[in-house]
Amino acid sequence: MPTRETLTKADLAELRRSALGNADPLGVAADVAEAAEQGRLEDPDDAGDAFTLSAEIAEIRARPEAALRYAEQALAAYPSGDDPRAGFARALRARALFRAGGRDDEALAELTALRPLLLVQPDAPAYVSAALDAGGRSATAETWLSEAVDTVLEGATAAAGPASTAVDPVVELGPPDAPGVAFFLLQQRHRVRRNLNLPHDRQDDLADRLETQLVRRAGERRDAESDLLFWPRAEFDRLLAEQPALAQVYGPDWDAHRGRLETELVRLREAGQAGLGVFGATVAGLTAFAGRRGGDPADAAVRAGYAAEVSARPSARIAWPPERNDACWCGSGLKYKKDCLPRSRS
Repeated sequence: MPTRETLTKADLAELRRSALGNADPLGVAADVAEAAEQGRLEDPDDAGDAFTLSAEIAEIRARPEAALRYAEQALAAYPSGDDPRAGFARALRARALFRAGGRDDEALAELTALRPLLLVQPDAPAYVSAALDAGGRSATAETWLSEAVDTVLEGATAAAGPASTAVDPVVELGPPDAPGVAFFLLQQRHRVRRNLNLPHDRQDDLADRLETQLVRRAGERRDAESDLLFWPRAEFDRLLAEQPALAQVYGPDWDAHRGRLETELVRLREAGQAGLGVFGATVAGLTAFAGRRGGDPADAAVRAGYAAEVSARPSARIAWPPERNDACWCGSGLKYKKDCLPRSRS
């Protein structure tokens, strides 16, 4: 897929969502890396993220040599290996080392260096445990996540004072669109233990309760505002093919879907909200979430919970609004002023 002469943040975000559905995802990875190498990024500070995207595509497509090369370019592009954005690139490097064969010790050393991030970075439990899974070390992932959960819960209990108990630990769940690190630790630990066929324990129970709380809280506000899930065109068509009743929720066609989101975003901005955006959704993601909850993808509570999960992922967020002459947030390739901007007025 030929890339544009200059890649913007919006372009990179769109490629992250769409590259694996492209006929030649490895070609997309090469193009993105080439743009970073040649200085064709609108913001030079995006170079690390661009190489990381290339590494992610190559790793998913089982090309460890390319993934390792791109990940090392990403780490060289970040100000330092301790940059908060570099954690995912380091985890991808570890995954590529595991796949390459004979370099497991290097991979494990890389992930061991990332272990402290489990306590502070919401994304870290997912990318660290996924890398350990890829290296056949799910048992290590379970140990690390369990110890991190113990540390976080002990800290929360101590901060709550003498009224709290170890039987009922105090957990700061956070708002539905930004759950705290404890939620993600418990969620990933629960996933890993389930895959290892380990017996359900108290922390698994806590993970279930927190997810239920998050779904309920997201559901409580769904009548007040849109969930702001954005379904790219192919995903939207698939969604309505599988769940035709959701046309009443997301619109009868893609134009209507985008118009509803644009109108809601304008309303929220006029109500004084800042930092607005939509969140890229996939049918596979919704179906998987519904399966974990034992529910129906069309159920409002399930959709609210999925929206809360997606909106907690920084990579899923599409900032709004773009500049009038910039590419539209919907990924159509048209300028914003020619595409979704007028939709809120129709």
